[in-house]
Amino acid sequence: MSGHSKWANIKHKKGAEDAKRGKVFTKVVKEIIVAARFGGGDPNANPRLRTVLLKAKACNLPKDNIDRAIKKGIGELDGVNYEENAYEGYGPGGVAVLVESLTDNKNRTVADVRHIFSKYNGNLGENGCVGWMFDKKGWFAVAKSDADEEELMMMALEAGAEDVKDDDDDNFEIITAPEDFEAVKAALEAASVTIVDSEVTMLPQNYVSLEGKDAETMMKLMDALDDNDDVQKVYTNADISDEVMASM
Repeated sequence: MSGHSKWANIKHKKGAEDAKRGKVFTKVVKEIIVAARFGGGDPNANPRLRTVLLKAKACNLPKDNIDRAIKKGIGELDGVNYEENAYEGYGPGGVAVLVESLTDNKNRTVADVRHIFSKYNGNLGENGCVGWMFDKKGWFAVAKSDADEEELMMMALEAGAEDVKDDDDDNFEIITAPEDFEAVKAALEAASVTIVDSEVTMLPQNYVSLEGKDAETMMKLMDALDDNDDVQKVYTNADISDEVMASM
């Protein structure tokens, strides 16, 4: 799990499995409802909704589901009132873990999250205990087969990107400030560059290496959190080797 891209790849593979059970659909629908509630139902005027709709497209969420979710968000249809909450804690080996949730029952969610942390040798901490270790950033994975690194770097930086990295075998990573995410995305699309994955996310400032039992338990912790219906996103600064990942 060296760098963001490898963990994103795990989430991508897991997402394909979850989609069969409807988990991804449920989580994306929640995000659409909340995005529409706070910013309106027009994606052209609501960057948050626009970003979520990209995720909806990537997981093949049916258009009818999207339309209903937007209508629930803007109040045209009755729906559940989801509350946004964030939790911070420590995993095996003291690594940092951030959890973002959308829930209609805050007490249930915090109890579930605390139980998951405890079950896998972690502990839920106070707000702010690890959040300072992460920065909110726009992130893109771009297929190396589609882009020359030097040309990609020039184009991305001109569009407002902060950095272009070559830390992954298959993809280049592009890092942006959140407010520059849309501009960089538009530049990549205009150049017909394949965007493998993209999101506004929380990137750790530094990584903590885990091996052996701690690495295995950490993977189980992340899986359990990701499987919870109220949990939308999970971030960590854990660095787990390819070998350990392959063995799991």
